[in-house]
Amino acid sequence: MTETSATAGDAQAAQAAHAEARRRSAVGAATQLGTEVSINLGSALAGLVIPVVGAFVVVAVRQLVMAVAVLPFYRPKRAEFTWRRLWPAVALGVVLAVMNLSFYEAVHLLGLGVAATIEFLGPLTLALVSSRRLLDALCAVAAGAGVFLLTGFDGTIEAWGIALALTAAAAWAFYIVLTRRVATRLPGLEGLTVASVVSLVILLPLAVVTLDVAAIDGRVLALLVGVGVLSSALPYSLDTVILRRITPRLYAIITAFGPVVAAVFGWLILSEQFTTLEVVAIAIVCLAAGTAIATQRPAAPPTAPPAPFPRE
Repeated sequence: MTETSATAGDAQAAQAAHAEARRRSAVGAATQLGTEVSINLGSALAGLVIPVVGAFVVVAVRQLVMAVAVLPFYRPKRAEFTWRRLWPAVALGVVLAVMNLSFYEAVHLLGLGVAATIEFLGPLTLALVSSRRLLDALCAVAAGAGVFLLTGFDGTIEAWGIALALTAAAAWAFYIVLTRRVATRLPGLEGLTVASVVSLVILLPLAVVTLDVAAIDGRVLALLVGVGVLSSALPYSLDTVILRRITPRLYAIITAFGPVVAAVFGWLILSEQFTTLEVVAIAIVCLAAGTAIATQRPAAPPTAPPAPFPRE
């Protein structure tokens, strides 16, 4: 083989590898968009069923579906049940319970579009907190202004709903931090399994106390299972596929537009109506988040899998 033909072969191999990488990235990005649709469709279904059975029941069923989905992949040994080993996963379970419950209550009081936009302040604040760039500071101010526009003018937004949405935002930030720690200390799905069980143990007694058995029928049961599958089991299952195909930055950029997807489902399924000001406010928050994340410098390769942004 001549040197020229060898060089041409190397170029063709490089082009093929580049094309394959682009294809994998496109598939990963499309799948991530699918998970955003899945999560927010699940939240919209939760908005339908919460007035019937209450948020405690909805979140408990969701966590039950999640636990059923992950338990078959993790068979713990008794020797592994040590506080030092499992405390991050236990803390993650508590955060999951607080995050999901406060978010769904906020959806009930504020509507899905507004609640999802406020909640996104959590991961956005976490992403910007250590930055010293002027652009990031401007993006943070813009996001805060967007949320203020959502809540500060017409006087109809409930203060308790805002407090719950902000609680969900803080819990989402803690979720990301704890997920990173769990990923470095517990292999595979072990941490997620323990967290799901802990969250279920917290929520199940509250769900039983508040459950109105007479309200449960086939439609309500189908909605509850749908919430669990669409908002937890399906997105978590796809995350491992997605994060092997796209960069954490692209993942975060796509997630930054979750409030827009939430607003669309709030309009389609929950019949939520948005004023022009609210539409502008949601767009400002999403654009500020997308700009801040897209312009970040690439970080050094992590020593553990990147923490996903999906709620719950």
